[in-house]
Amino acid sequence: MTAPGRAERIGLPRLRPGVRVRHDRVGGGDVLLYPEGAVLLNETAAAVVAMIDGTRDADGIAAGLERRYRGVAREDVVAVLGWLAERRLIEVGGG
Repeated sequence: MTAPGRAERIGLPRLRPGVRVRHDRVGGGDVLLYPEGAVLLNETAAAVVAMIDGTRDADGIAAGLERRYRGVAREDVVAVLGWLAERRLIEVGGG
């Protein structure tokens, strides 16, 4: 049996308690705020984070983004989710 891949470990992502999204009026982008700091999100990451609600897995997020944007790659969504999970900004349980 092989170890689960990154996508399988993502499950149904949700923002961790204490993490919230705010729009930076000065810079014009979205920011993830958490108790230890803040992360300025690029457009791709902001679109992914906007779809994180605890009910969609990576495939669901990619499908939702594909309806809005052309050329969304599931691998890119998984990469953003993995980056957020590694920094403990999202919980990845469920699914």
